[in-house]
Amino acid sequence: MATSSPEEPPQNPPAGAAKPGLRKPVFTKVDQLKPGTNGHTLTVKVLESNPVSSQLRHARIAECLVGDETGTIVFTARNDQVDLLKPSATVILRNAKIDMFKGSMRLAVDKWGRVEVAEPADFTVKEDNNLSMIEYELVNVAEE
Repeated sequence: MATSSPEEPPQNPPAGAAKPGLRKPVFTKVDQLKPGTNGHTLTVKVLESNPVSSQLRHARIAECLVGDETGTIVFTARNDQVDLLKPSATVILRNAKIDMFKGSMRLAVDKWGRVEVAEPADFTVKEDNNLSMIEYELVNVAEE
């Protein structure tokens, strides 16, 4: 059994080799988002960013309107994410989830996801289809 000493850097796999277990991300469009879903990867442009006053002392929160060529949705940015989501920036949201807030959808990335600044995208955001403006109602379905 070979063990590497702490001074040796770990051996990197060849450039073409993919790590086992990693899947290629499937990019979702904003208009495909549904309440209660998660694991979304999206490329979106930030249209606006509005800081929200928070009762928590150390948390910074901003509601950012983000979108792609299919529609827009409100993204809740927390702490370091607030700095990345500046108006007109293009970002990739990895492992994003849909939270419900007062009956409407909000997009969020928690500690299991990632927000990355990307190259400016060449699409025009469809601003007249805001998914956060749709109000959902929780309905209990009785099973027979």
